[in-house]
Amino acid sequence: MLKVVIAGGFGAGKTTAVGAVSEITPLSTEEYLTEASTDVDSLEGVEAKQTTTVAFDFGRLSLSDLELFLFGTPGQDRFVDLWYDLARGAVGGVVLVDTRRLESSFTPVSFFEDIGLPFVVAVNHFDGTIHRYHPDQIRTALDLPASVPVITDVSPPWAVGAKATSWDARNPSHVAGVLLTLVGHAMKSAPAHPAHPTSTTTLQDA
Repeated sequence: MLKVVIAGGFGAGKTTAVGAVSEITPLSTEEYLTEASTDVDSLEGVEAKQTTTVAFDFGRLSLSDLELFLFGTPGQDRFVDLWYDLARGAVGGVVLVDTRRLESSFTPVSFFEDIGLPFVVAVNHFDGTIHRYHPDQIRTALDLPASVPVITDVSPPWAVGAKATSWDARNPSHVAGVLLTLVGHAMKSAPAHPAHPTSTTTLQDA
């Protein structure tokens, strides 16, 4: 059993991703946005958004011999202190990126870098988004090292040479693919001989 944290800026698609791939009815802590949050939660670029996560999202996904417990973080910077609790015992993280509001991705990227947790970046393409960016452009914009996987498109595994489609947090197979990429990346990033013994990540760590 492995714990995974899904982070990203306000409105980047975290709740959607967890809900799309979870094999159980996901636990959600969404609340309606009110006028009281107007000064702290900018809706620029996501004007249609009416709710926001105030604690975390939780879902579960079984893949082959893996059982993943998914924790989606609240997106606003003022909730970063909560991210530390959600990340405790996690094998790695996913940063969801909305290129319409790229600056909102800096905080989750810095967070995972600061705590030393392996992570991957997935660009969530929203309907109506005009520009499509190459992974190298995203890597440069977020100042990511070459070792961090950046996913912008998905190629159908059953059709060699088929045109890739934009990664979409609403698509269960797209989300599952990113999670598998994260697990592989985390395994490669783990030290071969840890300096200090660590306990196996289980649901108790969640």
